[in-house]
Amino acid sequence: MSQIQPQPGIMEIKLYQGGQSHVEGVSDVVKLSSNENPFGPSDKAKEAFARSVHSLHRYPPTDHAALRAAIGEVHGVDPARVICGVGSDEIITFLCQAYAGTGDEVIHTEHGFSMYRISALAAGATPVEVPERERVVDVDAILAACTERTRLVFIANPANPTGTMIGGNEVARLADGLPPQAILVLDGAYAEFVEGYDGGAALVEARENVVMTRTFSKLYGLGGLRIGWGYGPQQVIDVLNRVRGPFNLSQTQLETAEAAVRDTAYAEKCRAENTRLRAWLSEALAEAGVPSDVSCANFILARFASQAEAESCDDWLKSKGIIVRRVAGYGLPNCLRITVGDEASCRRVAHAVREFKGQRT
Repeated sequence: MSQIQPQPGIMEIKLYQGGQSHVEGVSDVVKLSSNENPFGPSDKAKEAFARSVHSLHRYPPTDHAALRAAIGEVHGVDPARVICGVGSDEIITFLCQAYAGTGDEVIHTEHGFSMYRISALAAGATPVEVPERERVVDVDAILAACTERTRLVFIANPANPTGTMIGGNEVARLADGLPPQAILVLDGAYAEFVEGYDGGAALVEARENVVMTRTFSKLYGLGGLRIGWGYGPQQVIDVLNRVRGPFNLSQTQLETAEAAVRDTAYAEKCRAENTRLRAWLSEALAEAGVPSDVSCANFILARFASQAEAESCDDWLKSKGIIVRRVAGYGLPNCLRITVGDEASCRRVAHAVREFKGQRT
């Protein structure tokens, strides 16, 4: 047996499976499996991307100052306490790398985003899964799971893949109840879809133990470029910048993201359309006999009577050229996560689900 072995915990990581993007033998496919913005990025972001081709031979700035300043202006946060990364995934990795190691524990909830567990294991820490209550983060369960070994607590708010959300008072209660050595990480990948929600920025301002992460992959339609950011106490951000690679974001990423975040009119248009179509789709599915929790994100978690029915519906949708996401890996085997697409896509998936349910009655 080879004596060359990876660090403890790494072989416990299952390879990540992204959302499917094609169906064998089916054309005109509608992809509703990865929570992408169906309208794509704004024209201003596209123009910035195109202009960046002229500087591909130059190294990007290491301080990300222009993008951090834009984020600060638009979101009302201190740019000095903003860190930018390759998607919010990289910020999550930095947090585990810097604050969790062998003998430490990282808490996540049972239906939480898989990168929390993956990043904890990669850092040598022990992931601790805490139950949710009816697919909603349970603050009391998290606090009960905390020990002197707890270093990080991850919650997504709104959550993926459930779409549910807890209120600001509950988040504050969680932050206040953590042991003194622990950091609360608020994953705000879907925060922009909630009207008037700051993603936890005010909580970060008021406390020394809260970090917020955000992404350009969802509302801003830049999933293909991989850009995210985090906001936290200055001392935490200073630590994370010590492990961040100096050129982790290209000039193309930086300039495109800056144009995207400054185009607030386009962001508002996308948010409004998502809100409208999400309500329509959830009602249409409910009328077809497929309930869902109230979603605060850009997807709906459709619930079926059993895993068999959920998988049969998924197969039926695939045969119609519609790709959604099975979420058994997130502990939700009787559910399918359906991205809110444009109006044509929403009507197409609702019609197909009605057909599926009709043939089973």
